[in-house]
Amino acid sequence: MQKDLVSVIMPTFDSGLKLADSIDSILNQTYRNLELIITDDDSTDAETLDILNSYSERDERVNVLFLEVNKGPGYARDRSIERARGRYIAFCDSDDKWYPEKLERQIAFMNEKKCVLSYTSYIIIDNDDRETGIVIAPPSMSFQQLKLDNQIGCLTAIYDTKLLGRKYFMPFIRKRQDWGLFLTILRDTGQKAYAIQDPLAYYRDTKGSVSSNKLGLIKYNIRIYEKVLGFSHLKAVLYFYFLFMPAHIRKLIKKYWDSFLYVHNKGPYAKTR
Repeated sequence: MQKDLVSVIMPTFDSGLKLADSIDSILNQTYRNLELIITDDDSTDAETLDILNSYSERDERVNVLFLEVNKGPGYARDRSIERARGRYIAFCDSDDKWYPEKLERQIAFMNEKKCVLSYTSYIIIDNDDRETGIVIAPPSMSFQQLKLDNQIGCLTAIYDTKLLGRKYFMPFIRKRQDWGLFLTILRDTGQKAYAIQDPLAYYRDTKGSVSSNKLGLIKYNIRIYEKVLGFSHLKAVLYFYFLFMPAHIRKLIKKYWDSFLYVHNKGPYAKTR
């Protein structure tokens, strides 16, 4: 029986040598019926361009589009979604990686649950591939829960275009656009997203200062409430400070505690490798 095609969406921008690891983790999936659609967001480094050209010539499942103007990962992902032919739309950024069995397990899980959107837990790694933590996904997320804060890792997310009846695209916002996509799917369908709580992906944390990044995201969080959910500016600001922030702090505390247990070989997902 022919398995349904999965379209894997990957944006790139000056990704360098880590890009090859990410692409390999997609092409080496035990679930073979996939296409990898990469949109390069006007990269300037030769390594990224050489790797993209090499893989597109080597494997017919790799489809690459080169943008002439940098517009951000959300725009690049949407250009890939436009060209996607698969029933399932999956996401992986160009410095992240998947476990070999991710697609096979997750597609089977979605068929069993008959869910429109799924996600998984994931391991955090540094630039040298050292495992530094874990994010354990909540077993399910409703629209109301997701409004409080995004707890779906984009590198793990898959949605089903057949059950949804169409493709869904990310809002044209420079950051947090993945959260906007997931909110739109759950709002429109009234369904929950469901998780495989085993980690099935690696998220590469290479972003400098945590505090500066979090502060820089404030305006984008507020824009999601305005642009995606239609809140007034005042309502968006109040919702952010009085509902989002307490939920986000709780999420961070859980993440740091789970990561501490993971790194010290304790808890349900203690390192065994």
